[in-house]
Amino acid sequence: MPAAANPRFSVIVPVYGVEGYIRECIESVTTQSYPDFEIIAVDDCSLDGSGAIIDELAARDPRVRPVHRAENGGIGAARNTGVEHARGDYLLFIDGDDSIRPGSLQAMADRLAEAEDPEVLLFDHVRTHVDGTVEPSNSGPYLAGIRDQVIRPADRLELLRIFAVVWNRVYRRDFFTGEGYAFTDGLYEDALMVYTSMAAAQRVAGLEYVVVEYRQRRVGSSMRSSTPRKHFVIFEQYRRVFAYLDGLAGRPGIDEYRSTVFTRMISHFLFTFARDFRIPKGHRRAYLKQASKVYRDLEPAGYTPPPGILGLKFKVLKSGSYTGFEGLKVVNGTREASIRSLGRSKRWGGRKALRAYYAVQRRLPVDDNLAVYSAYWGRTPGCNPLAVHEAAKRVAPGVRGVWVVNQEYAGSLQPGIKRIAPATFGYWKALARAKYLVNNVNFPDAVIKRPGQIHLQTHHGTPLKRMGLDQQFYPAVSRSMDFEKLLERVDRWDWSVSSNQHSTENWERVYPADFRTLNTGYPRNDVYYRATAADVRRIRAELGIAHDKTAILYAPTVRDHQKDAFVSRLDLARFARELGPDFVLLVRAHYFYGSDPELNSLAERGALVDVSRHPSVEELCLAADALVTDYSSIMFDYANLDRPIVTYADDWEAYRTCRGVTFDLLSGEPGESPGVLTTTEDELIEAFRSGAWDGEHAATLRQAFRERFCAWDDGFAAERVARRVFLGEEALRPPVVPVAERRPAPSPRAAEGLGAPRPRAADQDELTAAGSDH
Repeated sequence: MPAAANPRFSVIVPVYGVEGYIRECIESVTTQSYPDFEIIAVDDCSLDGSGAIIDELAARDPRVRPVHRAENGGIGAARNTGVEHARGDYLLFIDGDDSIRPGSLQAMADRLAEAEDPEVLLFDHVRTHVDGTVEPSNSGPYLAGIRDQVIRPADRLELLRIFAVVWNRVYRRDFFTGEGYAFTDGLYEDALMVYTSMAAAQRVAGLEYVVVEYRQRRVGSSMRSSTPRKHFVIFEQYRRVFAYLDGLAGRPGIDEYRSTVFTRMISHFLFTFARDFRIPKGHRRAYLKQASKVYRDLEPAGYTPPPGILGLKFKVLKSGSYTGFEGLKVVNGTREASIRSLGRSKRWGGRKALRAYYAVQRRLPVDDNLAVYSAYWGRTPGCNPLAVHEAAKRVAPGVRGVWVVNQEYAGSLQPGIKRIAPATFGYWKALARAKYLVNNVNFPDAVIKRPGQIHLQTHHGTPLKRMGLDQQFYPAVSRSMDFEKLLERVDRWDWSVSSNQHSTENWERVYPADFRTLNTGYPRNDVYYRATAADVRRIRAELGIAHDKTAILYAPTVRDHQKDAFVSRLDLARFARELGPDFVLLVRAHYFYGSDPELNSLAERGALVDVSRHPSVEELCLAADALVTDYSSIMFDYANLDRPIVTYADDWEAYRTCRGVTFDLLSGEPGESPGVLTTTEDELIEAFRSGAWDGEHAATLRQAFRERFCAWDDGFAAERVARRVFLGEEALRPPVVPVAERRPAPSPRAAEGLGAPRPRAADQDELTAAGSDH
């Protein structure tokens, strides 16, 4: 839908460091039923991928207008830039990590029409927390009090008790610009804008509708990330408020308005003072001294503090007595005491001697040249950590690597791997002393991150299914997960590896912590661009695949309700039989499952090859001519090879309902579906019978899928990770090779010098089905 020349709403979104949230924010507006708006997304020189995301969304919807500032100026400057570009009747400010609820723009448009275009329209909001809870605001009663009315704020001073932010109201643009309003630098700029604009407004209306979902971020918010002295700007902001009010002297009701704002100001000072993460101990005396001075300088004549304990706090603040505050103990229960880290030290399992030994080792110097690696909870070394280890040996040879490997996998270690066994003295010594800890899952809860250590989280897949905090909303997985413990583990991460923009946005959102993202590609996928024709032939020979056979790898994912044993959703004997003698079926059950008797029996009969315990899934992918899977993240890795992918998803609706998904795999749209889609066995068999599995349409879908999900996988991901983490190089290098210029490993048929496989005739299918068990 084209943007109107003068839309009803100009939605202004300041964008900085919100890569995990900005897509949801903007799409919450573009999917509104009310169409008459423009979005001005102002990229304030964001260091992450936020700017690229708004450009992408703008390319899809002309109502999204990206603006890229030449230099970072802060949220106030970004909002001012948005106002300069605005063409709408009304200005709606939304922060890039928040969103608006469906129906919001229509509800606002209707109320504005009823109120005959007031200067300001107030509306409701909720706070959304990381644990999924939704907290209502205090605005409801105040909005209900002006229902169906248009009032002057000076006549309804209780409205000043509504949260003083600019995103819970819309401003008529000619009023906003006519008064010359502009946001200032620094924190607490909303309070300045709210109290000055409400003083000047003559016609204000209310809307009893929850519009904004205000996200309470664990990390990343300006209030939490700012240094203590930056919070001292609160005094200057309020001095500006009162300087503005001084200019309105003589207006009816301005004295009462000024007194009410003074009460709100001192309450704000106390609120800020009571939060240690804003004003820590070393800055509290200086803060109190300045607050006291502002109190005395701006106190209205004849002012009476509120009654009760709050009034007593006012008086102590006015006196500037830090000792007085300590005596009142006014901040008990409001300071954010960080006691979790102390609690961790008490939650140890294992023997007392190991606990004591680990505690002692943590007091000894960090070994700058030691890295501890682990993958899949102590299984055989593999996946992204192994690829990083191999790259580190090349680019940072001084760093020694040791691997945490469980006893059952000890006999299959690759040459040159140094193993440490879990729950041993050597294990705890390494975890206490190593500078680098690298894993594709989390290290145990008992591991305490000490200063000087670097945790590298490589992950082990691209999220089609919901991960992290998103799992709270899906009972199939949430019942077995402690989300507080999850966040404690995530808080240890310094680096998070990503293979594509989709993953980056999801990891940033569902794992809200203070890590940095490495948009490098997945190191484990480097092999798909490094392997040669000789490698492909060797792997197939080791698997016993004849050179003229077409190998189909079937690799389904685990179901959360079915983790005890592998139960194939596909009649494997039938599928193998229907494929015929020119094909060989490789079956890879998820690593969560143990040995399966039926699968073993079919393998012993020669109906298929069971590769569930093969140590390298990458080698299996290199050996396969095509992949059949359901919702496994193997599809994203296999797409690097540009070989056919067939989706067999017989329980899609149940899976997306119980487990949750991040996009519609079965939409058939480019960038979402990797190839032929099937939901029944007959459809799957027909895909191979007809040749559609390797057809032109499938190739077109596969190309779009590769471009979206293999954006950074080019054969050099491991080197980029190693250089950034182990060498501290600021720039990611080598630079990413564009998808069109990459040359993945040759297909098996190309490696053997064979032509493309041809679909079989129907009579051959019937003959095979009638006379062969394969």
